[in-house]
Order: sequence, then structure tokens, then C-alpha cells
Amino acid sequence: MSAFLSTYKTEIIYSLVLLIVLFIIRAIIIITVKKIGQRSGTTEARAILIGRYVTVTLVLIAVLIEAFILGANTQDITLLFSSVFAVIGIALFAVWSILSNVTSGVIMFFSFPYKVGDKIKIHDKDYPVEAIIEDIRAFQIILREDNGDLVTYPNNLILQKAVTLLQKDALDDSSIL
Repeated sequence: MSAFLSTYKTEIIYSLVLLIVLFIIRAIIIITVKKIGQRSGTTEARAILIGRYVTVTLVLIAVLIEAFILGANTQDITLLFSSVFAVIGIALFAVWSILSNVTSGVIMFFSFPYKVGDKIKIHDKDYPVEAIIEDIRAFQIILREDNGDLVTYPNNLILQKAVTLLQKDALDDSSIL
């Protein structure tokens, strides 16, 4: 065991430094996202979702850097990542609407002027909606119409339509089950 530690001492130290740095970066980003979420009045669940996106991104970056630390050749890493990105690109092209909704969910976290409880009107030519926002999720926004119908509206469409704020914090405590 001591031979292993002495042989790979620098790689182990660099790996530990990488982990510590990435944990610190992750903590800073998650704290910042939570503060932005609190300031804008969004739910904690949305901040947690953005935190998951950050964590996955940092893990991918850590795997790439760790491969260099362990001595992988640049050509090997390039081949691996180009193959993986080709497969992911084809898969994401096939499900582009899902990617579009997730991206819209991230954009809505930082710049959507409405929050849970607001009554809004979506000016859609095909299906106009006037409802109260019950939840904002990664793929869709959940709306409750006055007649009690539940409407799920895709995040990418709500960013493309005109939206009017009818009443701020229309939900009261008696209507929440």
C-alpha cells in the first residue's frame, strides 16, 4: 500500500485538490442560486433543481480534469468525448422539446416575473388560459383555472406568449389543500 501511495502521490494530491476546489465552487454556486431564488420569491424546489443541474455539470468537468490528472492522452479523451457528445447530440435532437423546456425552466428561474400564487392570463391564440400558478417545474408550469381545471403549460411556450399579471398572490391559505 505504501508503494502505491508513493508512486501515485502527486496524482492523489491533485485529485484531492480538485475535489476540494469543485466542492467549494459548487457550494458557492448553490448558495448564490438560493439567494437569487429567495430574492425573487421562487420556491426552494426550483433552487434545488438548478442546484442539481450545477452538480451534474461540475461532475462532468471533474471527470474530464481527473482524466488529465491520471495521465490520459488528449487524443483518447477527445475521441471519448466526441463519441459521447455525438450520441447525446442525436438523442437531444430527437427530444429537442424536452431540452427546450428544461432550458426554459432554468431561464424562468432567473428572470420569470411571476411566482407561485399569482393569477395570470396567457394570450395564446389556440388556447388562452386565465389561471393561478400552482407550481413551476422543470418541464412545465402548473396552472389552476377558476373552474378548478388543472392546466399544465410547457415552459418553452410560456416564454413565447404574452402573459398578463391579473392578481398578485391570488392563492389564499384556504384554497391550498
